[in-house]
Amino acid sequence: MVKTAEELALMRASGRLLAQVFEMLDGLTLEGMSTLAVNDLVERYITHDLGARPASKGQYGFAYVLNSSINQVVCHGVPSAEDVIRDGDIVNLDITLEKNGFITDSSKTYIVGDASTGARRLVRVTREAMWKGIKQVRPGARLGDVGAAIEKHAKANGYSVVRDYCGHGIGREMHEAPNVLHFGRPGTGEVLREGMTFTIEPMINQGTRRVSTSEDGWTVVTDDGKLSAQFEHTVAVTRTGVEVLTLRAGRRSVESVPRRRPGPSFYNE
Repeated sequence: MVKTAEELALMRASGRLLAQVFEMLDGLTLEGMSTLAVNDLVERYITHDLGARPASKGQYGFAYVLNSSINQVVCHGVPSAEDVIRDGDIVNLDITLEKNGFITDSSKTYIVGDASTGARRLVRVTREAMWKGIKQVRPGARLGDVGAAIEKHAKANGYSVVRDYCGHGIGREMHEAPNVLHFGRPGTGEVLREGMTFTIEPMINQGTRRVSTSEDGWTVVTDDGKLSAQFEHTVAVTRTGVEVLTLRAGRRSVESVPRRRPGPSFYNE
């Protein structure tokens, strides 16, 4: 679980490359694109432009480089030429990248076009919940502190936290110890130590926290058909606190994306 300084340097480099993938996506007009087209674009960018490996492709038999989860899809959405991103959608893009033997993992939920006020609020609160969790990370803190902060913020805003999926340790392997729950009680759970690296990736639902897996064996959806959103970063525990390894340049990121032409990014993440 604990990485050496040399290993952390390699993870930091992987994280910077993954941040560049999202910075590239920030300038796109997602409306009208199929999720398979987004997948193929990301694969070319990672392999050709960045000289890295999309770590999700082939993992557990998954055939694509990203998960694309639209509206009521909670996670693990499978890219498809038939799934076209439309005005008013929210879509989470979850991407992993490996460079020099080390993997980082990140995701963000994009608002496309004229989404409803309720959809925009869910996305905002989910992003805030992730950061509430990240801010708990420091040596001596406990994983329960992270989960409790996330759950408290979600519930205070009338939302539920998905419990079936969680964050995870990461490094040479996609999934390492420990599991990082997005709910819990302060002062409980594993004690954080300098050099630990893991993801924080809350999935927040408008309605029930209960979810089901579709017939394809991958796609997870809300049981009540209401919206779900997710944000994710890979973090490292430092001597004084936390380092976000997948942070975008200048903490710049998109919550809303342009409808007809590429444009500037508006929201910090």
